[in-house]
Amino acid sequence: MASLNDIRSTFLDFFERNGHRRVDSSPLVPRNDPTLMFANSGMVQFKNLFTGLEHRDYSRATTAQKCVRAGGKHNDLDNVGYTARHHTFFEMLGNFSFGDYFKDQAIPYAWELLTKDFGLAKDRLLVTVYHTDDEAANIWKKVAGLSDDRIIRIPTDDNFWRMGPTGPCGPCTEIFYDHGDKIWGGPPGSAEEDGDRFIEIWNLVFMQFEQFEDGSMKPLPNPSIDTGMGLERIGALLQGKHDNYDTDLMRALIEASAHATSSDPDGPGKVHHRVIADHLRSTSFLIADGVMPSNEGRGYVLRRIMRRAMRHAHMLGAADPVMHKLVPALVRQMGAAYPELARGQAMIEETLKGEETRFRQTLDRGLRLLSDELGRLPEGADLPGETAFKLYDTYGFPLDLTQDALREQGRGVEVAGFDAAMAEQKAKARAAWSGSGEAKDAAIWFELADRHGATEFLGYDTDEAEGVIQALVIDGAEAATAGEGASVAIVVNQSPFYAESGGQVGDTGLIKTETGAARVTDTRKSGNLFIHQAEVTMGHLDRGQGATLSVDRDRRGAIRANHSATHLLNEALRAALGEHVAQKGSLNADDRLRFDFSHGKALSPEELAQVEAEVNAIIRQNTPVETRLMAPDDARELGAQALFGEKYGDEVRVVSMGRREGSAKGSNNDTYSIELCGGTHVSRTGDIGAFVLLGDSASSAGVRRIEALTGQAALAHLRDAERQLSEIAGLLKAQAGDVVGRVKALADDRKAMQNEIAQLKRQLAMGGGGAEAAPKEINGIKLIARRVDGVSGKELGALADQMRQGLDSGAVVVMAEDNGKATVAATVTPDLAERLGAVALVQAAVAALGGKGGGGRPDRAQGGAPSLAAAEAAIAAVERLIGESA
Repeated sequence: MASLNDIRSTFLDFFERNGHRRVDSSPLVPRNDPTLMFANSGMVQFKNLFTGLEHRDYSRATTAQKCVRAGGKHNDLDNVGYTARHHTFFEMLGNFSFGDYFKDQAIPYAWELLTKDFGLAKDRLLVTVYHTDDEAANIWKKVAGLSDDRIIRIPTDDNFWRMGPTGPCGPCTEIFYDHGDKIWGGPPGSAEEDGDRFIEIWNLVFMQFEQFEDGSMKPLPNPSIDTGMGLERIGALLQGKHDNYDTDLMRALIEASAHATSSDPDGPGKVHHRVIADHLRSTSFLIADGVMPSNEGRGYVLRRIMRRAMRHAHMLGAADPVMHKLVPALVRQMGAAYPELARGQAMIEETLKGEETRFRQTLDRGLRLLSDELGRLPEGADLPGETAFKLYDTYGFPLDLTQDALREQGRGVEVAGFDAAMAEQKAKARAAWSGSGEAKDAAIWFELADRHGATEFLGYDTDEAEGVIQALVIDGAEAATAGEGASVAIVVNQSPFYAESGGQVGDTGLIKTETGAARVTDTRKSGNLFIHQAEVTMGHLDRGQGATLSVDRDRRGAIRANHSATHLLNEALRAALGEHVAQKGSLNADDRLRFDFSHGKALSPEELAQVEAEVNAIIRQNTPVETRLMAPDDARELGAQALFGEKYGDEVRVVSMGRREGSAKGSNNDTYSIELCGGTHVSRTGDIGAFVLLGDSASSAGVRRIEALTGQAALAHLRDAERQLSEIAGLLKAQAGDVVGRVKALADDRKAMQNEIAQLKRQLAMGGGGAEAAPKEINGIKLIARRVDGVSGKELGALADQMRQGLDSGAVVVMAEDNGKATVAATVTPDLAERLGAVALVQAAVAALGGKGGGGRPDRAQGGAPSLAAAEAAIAAVERLIGESA
């Protein structure tokens, strides 16, 4: 039996033999389409080739594209685990022609692959075509010998593909496999087409028209081909299965889930294992491509998938986090085809474990709340939307997780109520997804890049160079000239200006010509085109002019120092904290550096000191910073660190710096830091000057953030700290070395005085221990209930305990107002805790004061209210409660 890995290879090998370029899968986060959340088909990475905005050195390609459909229009999440063919993650096999071949070759390729290489029975195959596509129908008859009844003409958009309301479009032909009359269902286009007898296995799209706003269409000058075949679906067919989850790859993951949870893979928990297996793939690949769980955008979708899988693991009885234990099984199955899984394995495991650990802390409480709420509802009634929102807001339960839990009970959620409660959050999410603005002006940059080619970057070796102005863009349109005062984007053939990427900010500086000058305020890139954002400060600049480009050297030097220090910081963190540390983002500016990295908890002062000392030790070595160009695989074999999800070309820059203490010079492990990096760096580590950590903080779940200074900024920071220390020493009339001891002594004195003041306040509130604190007996129970002044809410509980000490048996209720808010504290002696209860006393008083709630232990409780205006009523409510107690 051919494995899914064999089937994938067979497909790619077939088209590679037939002149197609084998192109790696693009990351799941699209680089060329800000309208998509995730790549959901094979054509996504080729979109600009189909529209003509981009050209490459090949005209036909084949890919195995990783895809995720779990949000927005393409959302299969709710069905995953319950059906045979729904997934959040799947692989799309495809072959593409960009104006090269068309129907007359695409159809024969498909027929040959299916019937010869895959060995499918010809009499089990049938196809659909768009009802007017006689050309495709005739090719099928000629190539495959299909009769008219096995070429079904479909008059709907099911067989006509459009990229959008306007743009490239064309008919499709879909290939179906007939599983035989033992399975219910009819052919496509029939009343029984939703059955499982006839299963679509491949869709060939013929892009041959361009559609315009008025609905008219004209033939494209270069018709193209876009196909898509789901690996899981064709794999099930070739392995003799009728369920994608019975294929070898999915079965291996299901069995890994069963082993980790000590449960039967085919028993009552079958659906749970299927959900876990599917979600393991989507979450692991998303993390490998740089997505981290969060509360918005892509990270929110990832968190939804993760938590859905984790709830199913919980339902299987798993007492500890499980998902991270399954990653090695996934790497064994798919790591050869997708090396990013193996490279990111430690990060994937760390992220899954951390998220599941956090989620499990709230899962039980959330499910208890859900169970309690359902107990109050009529049998079979839907859960109110407000309750579903409370689960989301308080316990982090996404709506679909709640719906999934209710599905097993035949219940739903009143979604309208949930949507109303979520309106503000959805508005924020929509704002976050409003786009970067790149889509609006992408066409002009692609056109310029196509016309002039990529900008050659000269800034690794120089801060100044000459170039030719190839384009001036003002307000999104090309201009022949830019006059004084104009805001203009300038494109040149070569530039020493670094364009913002990889965390390093864009350069600033000057562009001068014979007729004028412009101040460059930022440099960014679109594709391989460098765009210099500038203000014309003198004269005018013209398209086609020669120009001198000068980078602000001091600013560039500070940026270089921070960028190089970031590399050293990355390695020092790995040494101090462990191999799980991976870069999750950075900022290398002229005034500071910021570094985000994977780690589950705050760094201790000792760890921060260790990291800072190690970076400074490497700086003092003053060793050369070396850069090399090599193939990505060679760089990784060398041990170079790389960012997950980054798309690297045929050649990468490898930046090496520092020497490991204790290693032999020239040995394989001699180099301290080796990273793939396209940024600019210092010549020697000593050029960084000094390195000062400002501290670390939480950036997001499982991600910490460190900020630091280098060079002159670090020295200025140290001087300022020294000045402040000197001023403090002066105020304390102490030497600088004695400041810590003096401050500690003052803090101890202050704490002692605060305790003394609190004790005096309690004594005063108790009436100095006199008769005012005498108890009142109600229903055989001694009660001290009173309002006290001058006591804070924090001190009230201690006061109640102190007043209770004078009672052999009884209760104390005291209330005070502090900073405009009322606090009620109650305590009862142990013999009355079960009969009376401090919580009930507090709740009675709080309710009388116009508040809600209150809680604690049976013998000690506390609550809050808006004010003490109704203090007498509160005392009366307490007395009534005691009087009614049994």
